[in-house]
Amino acid sequence: MAQYTIKELEHLSGIKAHTLRVWEQRYNILCPKRTETNIRYYDDADLKAILNISLLNERGYKISKIAKMAPEQILQKVQQLCEEPCRGSHHTNTLVQAMVDMDEDLFDKTLSTATLQIGFKDTMSEVVYPFLNKIGVLWQTGNITPAHEHFVSNLIRQKLIVAIDGQVVRKQEGAPTFILYLPEGELHELALLYMNYILRAHNKHVIYLGQNLPFKDLELTYGQFKSSYICTVLTSAPERDQLQKYLNKLSDTFSEATIVVYGYLVQSNTSVKLPHNIVHLEKVGDLLLSVK
Repeated sequence: MAQYTIKELEHLSGIKAHTLRVWEQRYNILCPKRTETNIRYYDDADLKAILNISLLNERGYKISKIAKMAPEQILQKVQQLCEEPCRGSHHTNTLVQAMVDMDEDLFDKTLSTATLQIGFKDTMSEVVYPFLNKIGVLWQTGNITPAHEHFVSNLIRQKLIVAIDGQVVRKQEGAPTFILYLPEGELHELALLYMNYILRAHNKHVIYLGQNLPFKDLELTYGQFKSSYICTVLTSAPERDQLQKYLNKLSDTFSEATIVVYGYLVQSNTSVKLPHNIVHLEKVGDLLLSVK
């Protein structure tokens, strides 16, 4: 069973730790446990409870009223809100709960409901990516296992592939070609798949090479298509101390292409200097703004 600090609850729920402590003392909303060394922590049940409470509070319910509700009433109210066409955070919170419980039906239903309400593109930008950002802290602190990561990644990946397969791209004469790939050792594919979806949705010609691609194969593909753009995501590869060298190699090898890079490695490494033909993408949804 996972153990969360109050700062982790703050990150996941959006409610300040100070407010959580006040609610805990005044309304008995949470009941923290203690380790053998007397350190306070919260469990999965506490996380799910505060996610539901934060949703009701966000939608106008006063905490004094929520505190008087039975758990069944809170859950019923949350379920009602999740059925309403709204662009709020309730879908994201529900995905967190579904991940904790590894509840595939709930995860799938939540994504499908959001897609029906606001469309697939907005579901990715307004629901899925905030969800991935929220649970990033859980991966860092070890409160979810690789099994949880694979669980959510595979389900989101399935949705992306279905959406991509449903697109019909008509290649236009003289239109630029985009090569999408992940470098050797890089397996985090969701952002690259989303790039593929965005480009195809705008009738762009894409060569999708996927995960763990040897550099020589990237060179061969570029030599065949002379692509105007190369797009990649750098999350865990190359090694952090090799990032500048890798970017320089990309720039020198494909000097006539515009190279779009996205991912944690580039975003978190402020010492990296981007070569002249490399563009750092801060949000996947802004991909089209980075290309002509």
